[in-house]
Amino acid sequence: MSDTRSAARARYHHGDLANALTREAVALAREGGPEAVVLREAARRAGVSAAAAYRHFSSHEELLRVAKERAHELLADALEAAMPQDADPRERLRALGAAYVGFAEAEPGLFRTAFCHGVRELAVGPEALGEYRAFRIVAAALDALLAAGLMPPSRRPGAEFPAWAALHGLALLTIDGPLAVCDPPTRAAMLEGTLGLVERGLAS
Repeated sequence: MSDTRSAARARYHHGDLANALTREAVALAREGGPEAVVLREAARRAGVSAAAAYRHFSSHEELLRVAKERAHELLADALEAAMPQDADPRERLRALGAAYVGFAEAEPGLFRTAFCHGVRELAVGPEALGEYRAFRIVAAALDALLAAGLMPPSRRPGAEFPAWAALHGLALLTIDGPLAVCDPPTRAAMLEGTLGLVERGLAS
């Protein structure tokens, strides 16, 4: 172990230990959700002592917060990658919703970490939600609906919240609720029904 840690110290001499610990924290979150993000375990995986890790992250909460922020970024990456750029705004909105639930199914540990409690939120209050890139992506999709004349202007203010709530609720039911034990066709039908409900509620 001492040889491993000596090699790790040499490898991280130029300040890469914080990034290495972040990578390990994200890996732990992916494997087991927020409860799995433990500073000592991240240090062990990175090949350094807990004392070395504490020089970069003063607490478990600080490491979990970084993992949570990274999980949000990975969710936003998945949303952006799934949206066809030249499609009808309604198709883009549906693709966005499907990608949101799909990320939860494919990466349940990261999804749970992105929305876990017990650490400082990226944003506080509805007025600060613009800090979340995923929220901005949803807002842009709704703006495109409005610009194309597919959403009445009266429905646009605050429309992100019911749309997000419907999809987030379905995602939780899929990974932690009764839909978790349903077969893929049933889950696909629930997704299609929720996407249709969101679209009809927002569009003209």
